[in-house]
Amino acid sequence: MTLPLSLLHRTLVMTTQVSRRWRPRSLLQLVLLAFIAVMLPLGVLMFQAGQALSELTRLADVSARQAVEETRRARALSSLALEMERSARQYAVVEQEDLLNIYSERANEFGELLAQQRLLLPDDPDVEALVDLLEELKALPELPLEEFQEALPIFATFASHTDAMRVATNRQIDARIDRIREQASAVQTRLWLQTAALVSASLVMMLLFTWLIIRPIRQLEHRILSLGSATKTSSQPLIQGPAELVSLGDRLDWLSSRLAELEAQKQQFLRHMSHELKTPLASVREGTALLGDEVAGPLTPHQREIVELIDASGQELQTLIEQLLDYNLVQHQRGIQVDRFDVTTVIKELLAKHQLTLEHKGMRVSWFDGPLEWQADRASTGRILDNLLSNAIAYGEDGGYLEIRGYRYGPSLVLEVANSGEPIQAEDRPRLFDAFYQGRAQRKGPLKGSGIGLSVAADCARAQEGRLELVDDDSLPVCFRLTLPWHPPQLKADNITTTLSLTANESVDARN
Repeated sequence: MTLPLSLLHRTLVMTTQVSRRWRPRSLLQLVLLAFIAVMLPLGVLMFQAGQALSELTRLADVSARQAVEETRRARALSSLALEMERSARQYAVVEQEDLLNIYSERANEFGELLAQQRLLLPDDPDVEALVDLLEELKALPELPLEEFQEALPIFATFASHTDAMRVATNRQIDARIDRIREQASAVQTRLWLQTAALVSASLVMMLLFTWLIIRPIRQLEHRILSLGSATKTSSQPLIQGPAELVSLGDRLDWLSSRLAELEAQKQQFLRHMSHELKTPLASVREGTALLGDEVAGPLTPHQREIVELIDASGQELQTLIEQLLDYNLVQHQRGIQVDRFDVTTVIKELLAKHQLTLEHKGMRVSWFDGPLEWQADRASTGRILDNLLSNAIAYGEDGGYLEIRGYRYGPSLVLEVANSGEPIQAEDRPRLFDAFYQGRAQRKGPLKGSGIGLSVAADCARAQEGRLELVDDDSLPVCFRLTLPWHPPQLKADNITTTLSLTANESVDARN
């Protein structure tokens, strides 16, 4: 198997080098060339088969003609020998000179035919014996009648040698037929070998040109798939093939660079917008804090209510801006930082962060107690849980339930955040984790969500090779499940790369 594989490898290398120097001008030209190259060995096979068939036909025709001629000549010799004997015996009885003339004519004819037959059987002893006997028989008319009559028994020997010559002639014809049959068998074998070789050559050519046509198409397919990938390679392989496909590859390169520019502009816009919004928002929140502390003077109950509303709206707006910053950060993040941490501690910190909001909504919270250590990206895991808690608080019912569950399941950590309230509609489920998607459910509070919280959470889960999904729960109508694998401590941030752009199978809708 080593020799054929190395031969195939060398053939592919040579073909690649040739294709780099020569490129068909069009796909039609390549297809026509492939058709001609594939049909050429078959045409050669058909030509050789026709030549072999013509040669066999010619040999069979010549052999048949010779066999008929030689058989007729052998029968004619037997008939002439019989007529010569009949004429000689009649002359010995009636003594008529005309019979001798007939005898002499038959003897001369026999001699001519025998000379031709001698060419067919040059070394046959019966033919040589007939030549000698014919000389004696030609001399019989010169003998006296008594000696003529005494020499008549020689015709028996002459007839036996004539019959033996006819049998030898038949054997010679049979031998020639056997040789033609063997030659036909050899031609058939040669044709089968040529058929196998030329058909194999056609198959090789077909596979070669199929590869030449499919290769640039696959390169274009990979180029198209890379357009939606967050991982961009610095250099793309050159499209080698017909001019149309090469031109399409150039257009895809232009499209890829244009999309990269648009992506960079989008990320720059998000960064600038988020930071530009945070600056005046900080001033607004600082002013409301001063008013709430009555630095500018005492407030009436109605004024304090307005100040608290402004402060709550500013806090909500700050949360939205932080979500935009998180989304921008996750879009550029390509690795994870593995730490060993207690999941329970992270949950307590997040609940303390949302304590005022939970008290305002009157939601009752229950979570698992006890240490649950895990090894993963602590910041990303906290960001996921923070978004899930914010989503549950925003869409959960006032005075409802919020339940946080955590447990080990084999080599994975499973965390569930479930809440009471309006269940997620079936129409929203397919797009639940799409960025900037607003579901049909109404958010509780004065401001609408940005629609990126669940998208950021899903991206953070995929960055850790985990998954975030909406599952059915028996006790509460809305339940999100986070599954994270255990990461080894030596894992570095540059060892895990993730494609943060969602595919059609992974995309589901964000509600916050």
